[in-house]
Amino acid sequence: MPAPSPSDVILFDGVCNLCNGFVQFVIRHDAAGRYRFAALQSEAGRGLLAAHGVAPAALAAEPDSVVLLSDGRFYSHSGAVLRIARGLGGLWQAAALAEVLPRAWRDAAYRFVARHRYRWFGREESCWLPTPELKARFL
Repeated sequence: MPAPSPSDVILFDGVCNLCNGFVQFVIRHDAAGRYRFAALQSEAGRGLLAAHGVAPAALAAEPDSVVLLSDGRFYSHSGAVLRIARGLGGLWQAAALAEVLPRAWRDAAYRFVARHRYRWFGREESCWLPTPELKARFL
């Protein structure tokens, strides 16, 4: 699989502690700075969703915490997480082995965690703000 293009954007639930932790994990392991980020609740996030024909209300109905926009394509659920892990390179590419499982199973597990993420990991009142050093990677 080719490396992510500079246009790869990870959209995440900005008030979810699990999602914020995932973004920080990606930042730590994406030394090349290939991924950019936007909260699903932000103006930039809503605009990107609309540009790809996804209504924010659709994501509210189907719990989603991480979405990937890559090369003009929209990835959600387990597909987004596995594609991001593969794009990080190194050992993280091993996560792609989970693709041998049926997508329905992977997505069911993803939705289960997404439905319970606030209860298990908590939530913030407002979106996480990046440090000045990371601000350029956020839309």
